[in-house]
Amino acid sequence: MDNDSSTIDSRNVIVFGAGGRVGRAAVAEAVARGHRVTAVVRDPAAYRDLEGPGITLVRGDATDAASVAALAAGHDAAVNAAVRLDVPSVDFFTAAARAMVAGLTEAGVGRLLTLGIATTLETAPGVRIMDAPDFPEQYRTFSQGHVAEFELLAAEAGPGLDWLMVVPGMDLNAEAERTGGYRTSVGTVLDGTGRISHADLALALLDEIERPRHSRVQLGVSS
Repeated sequence: MDNDSSTIDSRNVIVFGAGGRVGRAAVAEAVARGHRVTAVVRDPAAYRDLEGPGITLVRGDATDAASVAALAAGHDAAVNAAVRLDVPSVDFFTAAARAMVAGLTEAGVGRLLTLGIATTLETAPGVRIMDAPDFPEQYRTFSQGHVAEFELLAAEAGPGLDWLMVVPGMDLNAEAERTGGYRTSVGTVLDGTGRISHADLALALLDEIERPRHSRVQLGVSS
């Protein structure tokens, strides 16, 4: 995968859920490439370590369209890595999807990358990992939130919002090292272990911001 960004102009990128592991990795990768980043968290006081050159740390709500619109104005692309585990999965992810569609459209932001989950990828046509008979029900319930999010984006995002759901492999590993590359598939599970580091996932996110290659699909990403 070609990650050379030497010919890419500096851009304004907004990252919702910037305090999480994926959000932090996306912020770091964007800044390393010379982009300006707005890092959105629920409580900036708890994430002061995110502050640094090229980063503006702000309070925001990924499920509130007015908050998304106000914060995203003037940005070229958005990453949504926000998650709440204290709210039912379907409720949170559909609320966030609605807010992203409405807020980013109002703000004139044309590119959205949202984070998915590997269990929603297909192992065979029409058969997802989460459909296996022995798949734990609690994880199926959580996975359904991302299914509902994808369906809502497909139904409600207009032509002005070019969106993509980026889905890391099953083993999104905090201890895995950056390799500087990754493999992709559209809607299906990649062969192998499906392991990927947060840093390599961030590569895929920023590559799709700088040189969009996929749109309105689930993009599986693995090392």
